[in-house]
Amino acid sequence: MPMRFRIKSWLNKELYKELLNFSDFISRNQGISIFELNEEKIKNNKYSPIDIIEKLKELEDVIVKEDLINIENYFKNQIGVTIEYDKKFIILKSKIFLKPYLEDFQIKGKYDNVHKFYRFEPYLYYDLKNYLISKGLMVEDKTDILNNKLPRQIKFNGELRDYQIDAIRSWENNKYRGVIVLPTGSGKTVIAINAMSKLSVNTLVVVYTKEHIKQWEDSIKKFTDAGGMIGSFYGDEKNMLPITITTYQSAFRNIELFAKKFGLLIFDEAHHLPAEKFKLIATKMPSPFRMGLSATAVREDGKHEEIFPLIGGIIYQKSPSDLSKEGYLAPFIIRRIRVELSNEDMKRYDELKNIYLNFSKGRSFNEVLDAAKKGEINAIKALRIRSQMQQIIQKSNSKIEKVVEIAKNELSKGSKIIIFTQYRDQAEELANRLNAYLIHGGIEEKKRLETLYNFKNSPSGILVITTVGDEGLDIPDVNVGIFVSGTGSRRQFVQRLGRLLRPMPGKKSILYEIVASRTSEEAQSKKRRSGI
Repeated sequence: MPMRFRIKSWLNKELYKELLNFSDFISRNQGISIFELNEEKIKNNKYSPIDIIEKLKELEDVIVKEDLINIENYFKNQIGVTIEYDKKFIILKSKIFLKPYLEDFQIKGKYDNVHKFYRFEPYLYYDLKNYLISKGLMVEDKTDILNNKLPRQIKFNGELRDYQIDAIRSWENNKYRGVIVLPTGSGKTVIAINAMSKLSVNTLVVVYTKEHIKQWEDSIKKFTDAGGMIGSFYGDEKNMLPITITTYQSAFRNIELFAKKFGLLIFDEAHHLPAEKFKLIATKMPSPFRMGLSATAVREDGKHEEIFPLIGGIIYQKSPSDLSKEGYLAPFIIRRIRVELSNEDMKRYDELKNIYLNFSKGRSFNEVLDAAKKGEINAIKALRIRSQMQQIIQKSNSKIEKVVEIAKNELSKGSKIIIFTQYRDQAEELANRLNAYLIHGGIEEKKRLETLYNFKNSPSGILVITTVGDEGLDIPDVNVGIFVSGTGSRRQFVQRLGRLLRPMPGKKSILYEIVASRTSEEAQSKKRRSGI
């Protein structure tokens, strides 16, 4: 039987013509106009069931309510799909045969023959819903995920730079998703806070350490009027509010608790997500809107290719050089300082290199690493040998002496210096010889914060840090960095350089990179510089 609806009022010419795009006028009787849906018009004019229902709901004051309900039920029976969320999966239910509709969707769902529904990973929720609508299906969303609005619209009090505006625009054009790659000190946090104010939905910010939680909380309060809407969730403090800041560890442990509460996910230092358990935060939460922040677009293990698509892919990127040229970061120079290993160290290094080549059998480092993970004995031995080679390079006395020489020379000019090293014992030796501030993972948090405060408030001085200081360190007037030991990681190099680039009037920054000649470190140096 054809579906008809009745209108209890005269319609203006424009609205009448719009109704004729998907229906036919049948008659008018006792002040009531009768229309009948026309399947051919619906198809030719590309109206979806949702379009028709929404248009008729605009007429709810004059349409016969019974007719509107009948049309809704008609579409549900003909082309209706229900989306649900059971805390583990997105569930698709329908009376129609869905397989032909799902053939072109990016990820195949699993069909449950017992319960007669499809299961999809939660991160696919928003794409899946929009895909089904684009196929002309009428989707009934029972997840309630899109209703997680902030109690009120928050106001952004900051002022964005040109590149920050471009980054936000790229994110909006990508359906409010994507990874923004900008160097340390370029205001990625401010971009994310602006995004919160634009979307005005409940937001979960995931950060790497609990120290970062306080930094984010302070920044949100500084740039918005969110005030009492901000909560911290980690350790013993479990204060879940419309804007919640948590760590990767806490988010992983509480995925089911968080899952339906937040419309926007913000991943700070998003390069950490590929860790297997952290990746679950991205895959098991159905939040439709996502933003990743990172100082680099790549991980050395290639796993960025796995995770970035879960956030929306890289949608905006600028290098330290780009922003320095534009005047947003301090101008900088990178000076590669080569040192020679002692004869004894060089001899031992060459011996180990030959042993490594024998065990690795011509494979790349990542191939050896993968083989070792699978338990291959030769690959495991190769990694042990490589570690010994790195120790010889990184801890050579030649490096220590050169660092001390450079640091003393820069300190005499009134510079404020950070020395970056990978090893605690090396950090302690340098701190002792230079009478420097020291931070490493073995120092309790209270002492670390006190050291940072003292260094931050000194006009000049030296701070020696291990990898614990690679993220979240904010000391604007540091102008000299000395890279003693590290890895070939572009991310680590960009982050360490970024510590020096926060702009100040007249500031020029120098990063000294101490490299052992005739060793694998020369290739590592070239590789990590490619991120600049």
